[in-house]
Amino acid sequence: MRTVRNAAELGAEIRRRRKELGYTQAFLAEYAGISASFLSDLENGKDTIQLNKLMRVVSLLGMDLIIGARGE
Repeated sequence: MRTVRNAAELGAEIRRRRKELGYTQAFLAEYAGISASFLSDLENGKDTIQLNKLMRVVSLLGMDLIIGARGE
């Protein structure tokens, strides 16, 4: 588990997991029903994203987003 504190770190984790699973951006985008440009923006840490699409990608990659207070 890794701590993610900004969009760039989140994008890097999504890219890492996608590559770990052997998925191309094109494959994952089609599978998730999103555009390849959205996925690219997400992986590159673009600050303006749509939460519903982010959650769909995270779910399809078998990942969880866990939020908690720092230090707990």
